[in-house]
Amino acid sequence: MMTDPIADMLTRIRNAGMARHKQVSMPSSKMKLEIARILKEEGFIRGYDLQNTDKPQPTLRLHLKYDEEGKPAILALQRVSKPGRRIYAGRNEIPWVRSGLGIAIVSTSKGVMTGRQARREGVGGEVICYVW
Repeated sequence: MMTDPIADMLTRIRNAGMARHKQVSMPSSKMKLEIARILKEEGFIRGYDLQNTDKPQPTLRLHLKYDEEGKPAILALQRVSKPGRRIYAGRNEIPWVRSGLGIAIVSTSKGVMTGRQARREGVGGEVICYVW
C-alpha cells in the first residue's frame, strides 16, 4: 500500500531521469495531472498524456526532456509537504527556489500553481514540492 502517491511520482521522475529514460509511467490522479501540467508549462518536461482511460485508474505518462549533452531538464525534485506533516505558506511566505531558478508547486484555493503565480494572485497554500 502506497501512503504518499505524490512522493512516488517524484521518485519515479527522479529515477527515470537518472536512468536517461525518454518517458515514465505512473497511476494517474487529479493532483498528478496538475503537477504534470505545471512541469510542462515551466519547460521541465516535453509533454504528458493519459493512457488506458477506459479503466478505473488511467496511466499518466510523462515525456522527459534532456539537453544536447544528455543532462535531464529536471536536476532535482524535493517533496516538501508530506501526509504526516503538511507545510503551508502564506502569500508572503512562499519560498523562492534556488533564487528563482527553480519552482515551488503550491496547492491553493484557486488551484495548483507555481509559487510565482501564487504570489501574483495573492494567495498562499500547501507547498507540495520544489523542482529545479
